Amino acid sequence: MAVDVARDGTAGAPGSAGPAGTRAAGTAAGTGTAAGGHAGGCACPGCPHGAREALRRARADFAARRDELAAGSTVPAALAHSPGASRQWVSDELTQAAQAVAERVRAVDDLRLRSLWRRTALAVWCAVALLAAVQAVTAALGPGWTAARTAGLAAALAAALCLTAAARLHRSHGGVLAPVTGEDNRLSTSRAVAAAWVLLVCYAVLVLAVEPAVASGAEDRRGLPAGLDLRHGAGLLTVLALSCAVAVVVRRTVLLRVRAQRLQKVRADRPRAADLLTDDGGRGSFTDVQYVLVNAVVLVLAAVRLARRPGELPELPWAAVLLAAVSAVTYLAGKYAEGGRPVVMSVVRAREAGDLDAPIRTGDDIEIRGSGFVPPGAEAPDRLARTTVRIGPVHVHVPLVPVAGGFVNPSDTVLVVPVPVDVEPGRVEVQVVTAAGAETNRYAIDVVD
Repeated sequence: MAVDVARDGTAGAPGSAGPAGTRAAGTAAGTGTAAGGHAGGCACPGCPHGAREALRRARADFAARRDELAAGSTVPAALAHSPGASRQWVSDELTQAAQAVAERVRAVDDLRLRSLWRRTALAVWCAVALLAAVQAVTAALGPGWTAARTAGLAAALAAALCLTAAARLHRSHGGVLAPVTGEDNRLSTSRAVAAAWVLLVCYAVLVLAVEPAVASGAEDRRGLPAGLDLRHGAGLLTVLALSCAVAVVVRRTVLLRVRAQRLQKVRADRPRAADLLTDDGGRGSFTDVQYVLVNAVVLVLAAVRLARRPGELPELPWAAVLLAAVSAVTYLAGKYAEGGRPVVMSVVRAREAGDLDAPIRTGDDIEIRGSGFVPPGAEAPDRLARTTVRIGPVHVHVPLVPVAGGFVNPSDTVLVVPVPVDVEPGRVEVQVVTAAGAETNRYAIDVVD
């Protein structure tokens, strides 16, 4: 993944102080009261409209400031004669401005997450209402209202009450989405698929539990428990066990690979529905898409069979179970193969036009070539600014070098940093520390007097 020109430099950026952030805050606060309401940039504490307006202004100020610095028009005259000093000053200015944007992003995402539980609870009750409508229409077109329809609606109401209570309990973590959100604050594909199967199985068992209570005849009451026979639900329970096992194994695999620095994870600002189908960088993932798609198809098949025969667990064909198993194996293999440790392949002296070829000396810029320097999801400016290079005993923060619309340094494959004067001449080791905290291999260079 190359990010020679990073994204707009605003989305996902964490907070700040600095010129851009100060102007954004002042403008939002100054116009909120005059606007007379939320639509004009309200500055009320905890108001989502005011927070979004402040974020919009902070992003606009950051983009303007970045483009100004990229053109070199606002660099102080005292620093203009020194390329290194002016570059460092520009980097510091942009880092502070990016931190201001990041603070606004965190404020907006926190408010959005706290209100999400109401939307998830509303979605649950909308699903119940849709089920009731479908039941009513099919009853009118078919044999009429039956005990199975009553049991299905009662089971849906019971499940909705439980989910609403859970959403209320986890209202600060996204409501119903809390159990399927990973430690990196993204929706987990494996957990979401497992949760879907758990919900279907629990709903089916609730239907079987309620139906005897509303059955009209004693003969029907005696026959209903047979629906829990293993010969009916063996395929369903196999898929359920498989999806739950995948969720547990994936969590353990990711945790071990992150600790071993074989996988880089950067925390997301908030969970998004697209996380189910994309990687951490926001690109579509084949393994995730096929896992969601295959399980969705098999889940629909199970739901249709449950609707046709509500008196027993849905009987899944073993061909569908095998299809789900192949999809799960593919997903697990993809999770194990993704990522990788950042690597330094070579280090050379950076040469500008007209400069003579020479060995590396203190004060010179060096170009570090490799891969994995910018983890997926770390393209925001405040996270780019966390990239560090260890040159001997000295830690050098990689400067942000802006261009129109983004940044040219740091990138995923090339970093340019100066060799500080505190580095002693001789053989020293160079090592990159990424925004995710992963360390590359050590690469030895010779620094001369």
